[in-house]
Amino acid sequence: MNSISAAAPVTASLDDPRYYLTNFRFVLAWVVERHGDLLDAAEHGFLADFAALPEESQALLVRMVMRKGEHFRTSRLRYPEIGDAETALAPLVEAGLVESAPVLDLEELFRQLRLAELRRALADEIDVAGLPAATGKAVLFDALAPQLIESRPLAGWWPAAPDRVVRLAVMGTCDRLRLMFFGNLRQDWAEFVLTELGLQRFERVAITPDSRAFRRRTEVNAYLALHRLRERLDAGEAVSVLQAELPAPLADNAWLAARHRRLCVALGRQAEREGEGEPALALYAQAGWPDTGHNGSVEARIRQLRLLERRGENAAALALAEPLVEAPASEEEAQALGRLVPRLRRRLWLAPLTFPREPAPRQWTLTLPPGPVEAAVCDHLHDDAAPVHYVENSLLTGLFGLLCWEALFAPLPGAFFHPFHHGPADLYREDFVARRRDRFDACLARLETGEYGQAIRASWREKQGLASPFVHWGALGEGLLERALACLPADHLHACFERLLGDLKANRAGLPDLIQFLPEVPEGEPRYRLIEVKGPGDRLQDNQRRWLAFFHAHDMPVVVCHVRWGMDGE
Repeated sequence: MNSISAAAPVTASLDDPRYYLTNFRFVLAWVVERHGDLLDAAEHGFLADFAALPEESQALLVRMVMRKGEHFRTSRLRYPEIGDAETALAPLVEAGLVESAPVLDLEELFRQLRLAELRRALADEIDVAGLPAATGKAVLFDALAPQLIESRPLAGWWPAAPDRVVRLAVMGTCDRLRLMFFGNLRQDWAEFVLTELGLQRFERVAITPDSRAFRRRTEVNAYLALHRLRERLDAGEAVSVLQAELPAPLADNAWLAARHRRLCVALGRQAEREGEGEPALALYAQAGWPDTGHNGSVEARIRQLRLLERRGENAAALALAEPLVEAPASEEEAQALGRLVPRLRRRLWLAPLTFPREPAPRQWTLTLPPGPVEAAVCDHLHDDAAPVHYVENSLLTGLFGLLCWEALFAPLPGAFFHPFHHGPADLYREDFVARRRDRFDACLARLETGEYGQAIRASWREKQGLASPFVHWGALGEGLLERALACLPADHLHACFERLLGDLKANRAGLPDLIQFLPEVPEGEPRYRLIEVKGPGDRLQDNQRRWLAFFHAHDMPVVVCHVRWGMDGE
């Protein structure tokens, strides 16, 4: 089977004034080649209509697609490389791709017009309302909105308008095509420009023609439906309305089922904020419990149990919680159950259960002059013979990303399907590590043979600047890298990397803020120590506590440094 490599040039030169059109055409061709069977007649019709347009009209449509919103004033569609906007618009209107006189509600009218223009367009309404001439835009809208509920074209609002407002009628189609190309709606057309400018670079992974994010049209529809519901939630729409429209999850698509669970959790959290306990419980229950072979959401289960506890439904919470104790899905769940179950049993007058206690980490207290807390501790402890670096979540994860680069970027089906991947698309899916276990084992074996330093240095040199979900190049300079390789024992790295692989999403965060290297300590003693910094009033987060417990269990040197402000020094 032939493959297309991301090494192939996919971005137009910015020297070409219509570079964006070249990139848009590239996306269309890519989608047709790999997803043509998922397009319906209307979408194939759009592709044919677009191809038949004059190039100036194609360029103007793409300019509109890449801007925010669907409505545009013709006076703001001025691009030197396109020429006269009205001439370029005419074929778009004729093809039905642009609406020439769309009706505008008051909210859209306010988006399109400046304040001075609104005062002219709505002069009579403002006068009737008795509003002062200096009324601001927000106050003006609030005052007029209850009366002006009818939508009209711009000419209906303002007959003397100096230009028109037009509407791009195919934004939904273009969003669908963008989704099928990127596999998400986070990435947009700017990826091409940033790549051409050299501001972002991507690993070159072979992409087979049949490698794609979606296998069926129903999957694309499901993604879009969930995305639109999340947009409406973020816009403040009532949870009750959104919950009623929530589609059933796709049981045979694990990552879309996971997106469905995340939306249920977001809806449940908002229902809690609104004081709607029953809908929240129903949403958490829908997301939290395993079904059709997929794991449920740990966050949803924990939130459901805590909400039941707050409602005084202790017996119901305990009935759900205790079966989880024997085999918690993650360290996060075990930690939550270790706190929740004893409380519930006490309230129900039941015999206590014994749970492992979190080990108390070694702790310091420093009195330092006020300032950025991590920097203050770093400066206080730093010594040329024992340098301190601010690393937080960048050092151990970075070393892991460098050592396991080839495993992370292995060209497996469903992992890479376009040239702009910051990391594998399945990174946080349940089977990510299992699909690559032999590859990760081969990488980690270098920690036992002593070849890991050479492998990490080679990746640091050869992959410098390439996008990675674990390597933050600006935080991992060569000096820090060499000190880490000299002072961090291979067995400590191996243990940390295995913990990362246990839950890549949860365990990549919560690592200590600082590391101090101790290259001159006697043989056999630790040549580093990790330092978690807590300023006045700050407390350890749960993910930090889990890492501290792990370091304690593996006899790795770590300390929690509590800072109070003053001038006395240590």
